[in-house]
Amino acid sequence: MEPLLEVRDLVTEFVTQDGIVHAVNGISYTLREGEALGIVGESGCGKSVSALTLMRLIPTPPGRIVRGEVWFRGRDLLKLRDEEMRRIRGNEIAMIFQDPMTSLNPVLTIGRQISEALELHKGMDRRAARKRTIELLEMVGIPSARSRVDDYPHQFSGGMRQRVMIAMAISCEPRLLIADEPTTALDVTIQAQILDLIQRLRRELGMAVILITHDLGVVAGVCDRIAVMYAGHIVEEASAEDLFADPRHPYTLGLLRSIPRIDEPRRERLIPIEGMPPDLINPPPGCPFAPRCAYAVERSELEMPELRVVAPGHKVACWVDVREAVANAQRA
Repeated sequence: MEPLLEVRDLVTEFVTQDGIVHAVNGISYTLREGEALGIVGESGCGKSVSALTLMRLIPTPPGRIVRGEVWFRGRDLLKLRDEEMRRIRGNEIAMIFQDPMTSLNPVLTIGRQISEALELHKGMDRRAARKRTIELLEMVGIPSARSRVDDYPHQFSGGMRQRVMIAMAISCEPRLLIADEPTTALDVTIQAQILDLIQRLRRELGMAVILITHDLGVVAGVCDRIAVMYAGHIVEEASAEDLFADPRHPYTLGLLRSIPRIDEPRRERLIPIEGMPPDLINPPPGCPFAPRCAYAVERSELEMPELRVVAPGHKVACWVDVREAVANAQRA
């Protein structure tokens, strides 16, 4: 069965006064129908840029897609005309952006903003689009949707604005929903509600989801597979269960050690990852994580490892067998 989405060797750069920023450096992954993929990593690692690239929303200039292919339902999105891409964007692929306050138009009612997509992509008249908009607001849990459909974004709380964004994203029943940090700046209770909502809608509508976040805790209970990004590269990819039970890249291991766990005996201190991410204008010649890695070998500093299969469904870009390196360090 053909995957819904297949990204092949995607490279995106930004031309700046200081030099070329190598934001996304040859990432590849696939996504099946109805599957949820989490893309995790620290700020600036290329997560959002990779999503904006496949949506063809990179500002050009300064951004440019250097190479790669993005196959979605048998079409390479990077080769489509702008008009064809506009028909796909919002209709077959939808995106929830990080900050709902800046993503929503402050001078249009939320009802108008949602119904506009229905009129454009589904050919509905205003009355039918308004009726469907109220149904969508009810579906995402907006109380008194019929009376609130004519309210403006500033009249909603952060969590409610995010629900409006989700209603807008699912309005055309897309095959793929990309959620870019959908729980940023929301309190923990609201975060859980938004994640539960995405999960429920995924089941009801049968859509695939790409969830972008810096928080491993967010993807743990939501995603089937997780891809870990660092400095524009995917350094590890595995099922959610395998990634948490058996991390095989030093960066993934560092991320897991630096977050509190309630299912393990309490440690005295969390273990931070030492050092800083590399400069993406002048990236190191080898593995970008090598300067911060406790297990790096000489080859790590000279040559970037390719993503290779280390177990069924588990890929890692590392010259070191992390399990063996950790065991040796514990014996020493």
